Amino acid sequence: MDPLLLGGLIALATILILFSGASVALGLLLVSALFLVAFDGVRSLELMPEVFFGKLDSFALLSIPMFIIMGASIASTRAGADLYEALERWLTRVPGGLVISNIGACGLFAAMSGSSPATCAAIGKMGIPEMLKRGYPEGIATGSIAAGGTLGILIPPSVTMIVYGIATETSIGRLFLAGVFPGLMLVGLFMAWSLYATWRQGAGGHRWSGVIPGVRNSR
Repeated sequence: MDPLLLGGLIALATILILFSGASVALGLLLVSALFLVAFDGVRSLELMPEVFFGKLDSFALLSIPMFIIMGASIASTRAGADLYEALERWLTRVPGGLVISNIGACGLFAAMSGSSPATCAAIGKMGIPEMLKRGYPEGIATGSIAAGGTLGILIPPSVTMIVYGIATETSIGRLFLAGVFPGLMLVGLFMAWSLYATWRQGAGGHRWSGVIPGVRNSR
């Protein structure tokens, strides 16, 4: 069979199985097994465990679950909330300081988790309700988290960079170094735009009142 036609059939079968609601891992496994049996017979399934183990037997891939576990542990503890609260207090007198603190927290969390979805979920869960409660527009509140979450794929250590480096036999250390400056530059640009957008819409006038949340002032 023509390789182009075969690739099209595999792509179509993969899309149909994934749209059926099956998990990605199970869907890819089913597609691979079906096409192996269809073109090479049932005996070709004997090679699947060896190929599967060979692809996973990589020391570099070991870092991916470690970063995921580290991000999950930070998200489930007070570390992320304390980091976010510290940034908010440092930038409380800056117009739009809460938006800027969200982007800063996204950058720091991206450097700890290496994942964009984890960054959006961890910071967005805390940041969006706080911004809406303080009168920030919904577009700025959600947009800052959506933009800041993309830093997880760029700021090292990035899980995507690790996978790309292994697939293309590129130095992962060089990929990490190549992502440092663009990541920091994007953090600065996102903060500058948030400051301008918040000032232009007249939002973000929150000021530090001297009251620490959760602590009763004695008078």
